[in-house]
Amino acid sequence: MSVPIRRRRLAAIALASVAMIATTSACGSDDEGSGSSDDPIKLVVDVFGDQGFGYDELYKQFESEHPNIKIEQRGKGLGLGDYNTRLTQQITAGAGAGDVVALEEGTIVQFYAQAGKFVNLADHGANDLKANFLPWKWEQGTTPDGTVLGLGTDVGSMALCYRSDLFKAAGLPTDREEVGALWPTWDQFIAAGQKFAAADKKHKFVDSATNFYNVVLMQTAGNGSGYTYYDKSNKLVIGENPDVRTAYDLSTKMIAAGLSNNLQSFSNEWNAGFKNGTFATIACPAWMTGVIKGQAGDSAAGKWDVAKAPGNGGNWGGSFLAVPKSSKHPKEAAELVKFLTSAKGQIEAFKKVGNLPSSPQALADPAVADSTNEYFTNAPVGKIFAAGASELKPVYLGPKNQAVRTAVENTLRAVEQGKPAAEQWEAALKNGEAAGK
Repeated sequence: MSVPIRRRRLAAIALASVAMIATTSACGSDDEGSGSSDDPIKLVVDVFGDQGFGYDELYKQFESEHPNIKIEQRGKGLGLGDYNTRLTQQITAGAGAGDVVALEEGTIVQFYAQAGKFVNLADHGANDLKANFLPWKWEQGTTPDGTVLGLGTDVGSMALCYRSDLFKAAGLPTDREEVGALWPTWDQFIAAGQKFAAADKKHKFVDSATNFYNVVLMQTAGNGSGYTYYDKSNKLVIGENPDVRTAYDLSTKMIAAGLSNNLQSFSNEWNAGFKNGTFATIACPAWMTGVIKGQAGDSAAGKWDVAKAPGNGGNWGGSFLAVPKSSKHPKEAAELVKFLTSAKGQIEAFKKVGNLPSSPQALADPAVADSTNEYFTNAPVGKIFAAGASELKPVYLGPKNQAVRTAVENTLRAVEQGKPAAEQWEAALKNGEAAGK
């Protein structure tokens, strides 16, 4: 899954990481040596996000099949930014990371240069599993020299989630097919938002402009250049890639129309926005359905629905599982990675938290393809999300993608606060260049 940066105190993260490194000689496990195959082993799995990765039942199954192994999960509830800061420190130090670690699609490229600090999963039979993953997902988890850095978990096939009760009150269609027909393009999405805003002065149409900016950017780049802030030679091209400017201009147009609730993703205010029902739509990759249900709560069940997103295609999020070389149990950790990312494992995660599989076999399984989501008015989420997953076009994200993305998002937030869009575009270029160096 994917989770944008949560505001936390990075100083506290750094201190916690230093303390962890100081007290941990290798990985998160406290066992000494591998010993015999019957010796007790603890495997630590590091994940991020409020919903986690949906692996609890899979851990129990793996433990039952490997009686000498116990699994401890860390990181659930930690935002991606803080998680990645900690993991970067741990990998650089060669100590403190889990035996298995999650790498998000926007940050995995930064670890290509440190591939020597990870176990090459090809040495544990990963190449035999290549057909179990969408081709572009496999490519993302493999470094240019052929090292299998991580095996894919999920992908973020795009849709739009919307509050049907708010649409009805504003006089807009509520049927998901009719709603999708409202916005074949992003300009028509903004036009629909203006109709909503004219009828409803209490609620905003979208949660934040930055979320829609990233969705439009990934969609536009997927159908255009194939990259965002860096080209495929890792040259920083934020000011040269027209796809970036297209997405930025569309987002500022949305802000100028008064449609944004001005919320930062995964902030306390954003979470409260779900609970209080302050916005009507949100860009909705498959994993977002779990976030919405977790934050909006039972009282909003049946008020949310899922429709086709404007435009064509697009991906937001998706992760990989990797094994740091600091693990004391690389063989067992690699086996756990293969188990969790198997078709069966991905189906289980989809059932638990809505993470859409990156396995073609899992996508075709009736448990995914024919699935509906009761919380989202029995929306056929399998059909909506899985149908487009195999057609997704990969977008290259450079080594400091997350830092550049944050710099650009900050300028869009400034526009939301009333700063001139033209001025903030120049700031996006300047700050993005600085962040990407």
